[in-house]
Amino acid sequence: MALTIAVVVVHIIVSLALVLFILLKSGRGGGLSDMFGGGAMSTLSGSTVVEKNLDRLTVVTAAVWAVTTLILSLRLT
Repeated sequence: MALTIAVVVVHIIVSLALVLFILLKSGRGGGLSDMFGGGAMSTLSGSTVVEKNLDRLTVVTAAVWAVTTLILSLRLT
């Protein structure tokens, strides 16, 4: 029971982080890199270091979210 509660807490935290990371990503212009003045650089070089790191964080967070979803699915059935 304690393990299930711990996984639920981790799942909630990861879900909120995933929503935050997705909202910070830039769509067509705008986004996190433009907020910090990287808009001119991103048009010249493709994407900034901040955007690449944000992409990595989003992928890792999504993977953790998928694993916790799987664990919860197996534990609650």
